[in-house]
Amino acid sequence: MQFRVSIVLAAALSAAAAQAEAQTSASADGATPPAKAAPSKTTPAKPAPAKAAAKKADAGQTVEEVTVTAAAPDADRTSIDRRSYGVAKDLSSTTGSISDALKNIPSVEVDVQGNVSLRGDTNVTILVDGKPSGLFRGQSAAQALQSLPADAVERVEVITNPSAEFSPDGSAGIINLVMRKTRRAGESGSVRYNMGTAGRRNGGVSGAYNSNQLTLSGDAGFRHDPQHSINVDDRSQATAPGDPVETTQQTSDYRGPLDQWNARGSVDYDITAKDRLSAELRANQTDLGLNTLEHLKGFDPNGDLNEVFDQSGFNKSVRDNSGVQVGWRRTFAYQDEVSVNASRERTFERNETEFTAVTSEPPSPDLFQDILSHNSLTLTDIRADYNRPMPDEARLKTGYDLRIDNNSYDNVGLRGISQGDATADPTQTNLFLYKQTINAAYATYERPFGNLSVLGGLRIEDVEQDLDQVTGAIVHDTNYFKAYPTLHLGYRVSDDQQLTLSYSQRIQRPNPSDLNPFRVEQDTFNFREGNPNLKPEETNSFEAGWQYHAGNTYYLATAYYRVSDHDFTDVITELGDGALLDTKENLSASKHAGVELVANGHLTEDLTYNASTNVYYAEIDSGGVAIPGVIGDLGVRSAIEGGGRFSLNWQLTPNDSAQFSSQMNARRLTPQGYVDPSFLSFLGFRHKFNDKFSAVLTVQDVFNTFRSEQIIDTALLHDRAIGSGRIQAAYLGFAWSFGAPPKISRDPAPEPEPETPHGM
Repeated sequence: MQFRVSIVLAAALSAAAAQAEAQTSASADGATPPAKAAPSKTTPAKPAPAKAAAKKADAGQTVEEVTVTAAAPDADRTSIDRRSYGVAKDLSSTTGSISDALKNIPSVEVDVQGNVSLRGDTNVTILVDGKPSGLFRGQSAAQALQSLPADAVERVEVITNPSAEFSPDGSAGIINLVMRKTRRAGESGSVRYNMGTAGRRNGGVSGAYNSNQLTLSGDAGFRHDPQHSINVDDRSQATAPGDPVETTQQTSDYRGPLDQWNARGSVDYDITAKDRLSAELRANQTDLGLNTLEHLKGFDPNGDLNEVFDQSGFNKSVRDNSGVQVGWRRTFAYQDEVSVNASRERTFERNETEFTAVTSEPPSPDLFQDILSHNSLTLTDIRADYNRPMPDEARLKTGYDLRIDNNSYDNVGLRGISQGDATADPTQTNLFLYKQTINAAYATYERPFGNLSVLGGLRIEDVEQDLDQVTGAIVHDTNYFKAYPTLHLGYRVSDDQQLTLSYSQRIQRPNPSDLNPFRVEQDTFNFREGNPNLKPEETNSFEAGWQYHAGNTYYLATAYYRVSDHDFTDVITELGDGALLDTKENLSASKHAGVELVANGHLTEDLTYNASTNVYYAEIDSGGVAIPGVIGDLGVRSAIEGGGRFSLNWQLTPNDSAQFSSQMNARRLTPQGYVDPSFLSFLGFRHKFNDKFSAVLTVQDVFNTFRSEQIIDTALLHDRAIGSGRIQAAYLGFAWSFGAPPKISRDPAPEPEPETPHGM
């Protein structure tokens, strides 16, 4: 292990050391510095006025003021390896959660539980400012996305074919949340408050101080959002082909409050004109309490009632997350840059599920059960990056990344006829320890050749994974070393048209819960069990795109093809007496091929639109994998699916704007069935009283249609589960900003990117 880590470190640092030595020699000899890299040829841009001012300064002239012209922060942008969408003009972002904002981003789909997918693939990595966060990993990711406020996000970057600069995690790609930052001279701040139907409310405050050397910023917010969902599950099951069929009907009602608060504070200090130190502290808590009611009826093959089951109780879930991050950045004379960032994040999850089950047919003793879990998740990340302009408008990036996940999952169960006589339940009591260490190094090199731009990269990773199911005395270790190549090509056809072509190799690692071999009872008829033998899913991803951008019109067409090996997915097996076990298995292969179309533009001077659609072919092939006890045949399944979204933005007056948007998620194929599409709509209106004070009225799920429907359809089992999240709500919100207007930025002027009309 130590030898392999040394190789990773050496690969990460050798290129940076060689370039630093070359730079020192050039400076000592008085050589001309390498030319600063220009924007990629796939992202044409006019030179910023700051460059012209810099030339005058070189000639000995005094510059009184520098004006930086760049893309508006809410504009949509594209580059050779990603698409970036501003969310400031999305009215749902003023009252909703990050999950709500993602529902209006092309390529992204969000289901009723808040689970995110890219082009129909749920294997998505969510980053915050380019770095991993424990908040958005594992089974709690959907809850975090539904809890945190959308107005904390400035942009959403969709990276369906990432370069080697990023971790290869996530076969579908990466969603990078670029958080709002303050770089304005003087003092500034804002206050917002939104009140909604059914007692919903949220609000927040932010403030900042910025001088020539020091920036202080902070924000805090809260959210209260009552939850209510109703799930209906109809199941028909036979023991063997041709046998009589038994059916069950189960209805579940969950309702209760979701409360969330968040706070953040950061400081940036320029110790010299070239060196900046940064630090950030943040914390948030999510508290969800649900009262649960379940009712089940069972029928024999003749249709006679033979089972009646009622269960009532509550589920309490508290998630505390806190993190600290420190960083140092140095910019050298030739605009090359070194940055080092270290972060540590702790998450504590406290969950309790308590219920009483009453079986009236056939008459049976009552059952009381109380399951408590205490999970501790620690994420440590240390990253060093070197970014250097090269001759011929080229650019080199190298870096090293160390990531350590150290988690503990402790579950205790009590069972009895009543709460008073409940004793320890060994079937629900277990301790599982998970540790994963990833040492990674990368290098990318980008260079234009006339109208052609090339971005190539290679990332190498050494992974060590240690699993310890303490209760069952099961220890499982995995180690592997792998390289991940990437290639992106961009060709400028004309000033308003570009072509792109890209390839990347990706990996999807199982969540810790998917590896825990301990069997967990979710309810009387549903059990879950992890599989420590799961292999990572490996994906080869290809994309070809065409982009047209002229004035306020923007078109994008992307064809993609992904082929994956060792896919892991849910497999349902029968345990007897109507109970089913959900576990994970590696399937042999899957394929996704499709076309995504995006169009933004103006219908009239005051009316803009944004439309996108994704049509794809999906195939899942088990390759004859034998899974004992599996219900149905896991052969080859395929389907052609499609979904899309559409939004209109109307600027009624200089101070009044309205927005309507809708989306339909594509149907998603599973090894034993499919997940049906869902439909969501949104309506909003904003009035600006002045430049500092505005009011917003929004309605989400206008037609009350948002729901999920999952089908299992095999020779022995047909199951239809419908979940309807009662998310329809209206909000009235107010926002007030104060402080100094934007002035000079202390950051280097960014290379401007082409803007596209924003209709999110």
